[in-house]
Amino acid sequence: MLLQVILEGLGLGVLLVLVCAVGIRKGAVGMVHLYSPAVQQRCVTLGLTTHEKIKRNSLIFKAVCVPGYIGYVLVCVYGINGAHGFAAGFWQLLVILSVMNLIDRFLIDGYWVGHTNAWTIPGTEDLKPYITAKDKQKKWLFGTVGMAVIAAVLAAIMTVQ
Repeated sequence: MLLQVILEGLGLGVLLVLVCAVGIRKGAVGMVHLYSPAVQQRCVTLGLTTHEKIKRNSLIFKAVCVPGYIGYVLVCVYGINGAHGFAAGFWQLLVILSVMNLIDRFLIDGYWVGHTNAWTIPGTEDLKPYITAKDKQKKWLFGTVGMAVIAAVLAAIMTVQ
């Protein structure tokens, strides 16, 4: 069962990578809502986008990804794996979300954003690294504590009937 749950986490990580790839398909400015306010402002100043487009893209990203990821993990854990009760649901949700978080931290943030030019926005190179040490600390904290909280909330919701 653990291997299956890890594979489901890898599947969620692949979905995250695909969402990012689609988001930057016409250039990284398409995902500038994930960047710091300084980078966003520079993009507006350079005429690459507008504050309205940034806000719209952020809302679309959240409206698609959050329900999509939640739906994915719930289908995997309760639909496919047949979890019953809080504990069985919680550990599976936590593993799936944690695997996705590791993919996000190491593959996307660490390698793709940090060591390739795919996420570079022309005219903002002086604002690199786009993900600062402080940003990384926040992401690691949310990725550990936050994913545990999300898993607990979802497992609790699924056990209340």
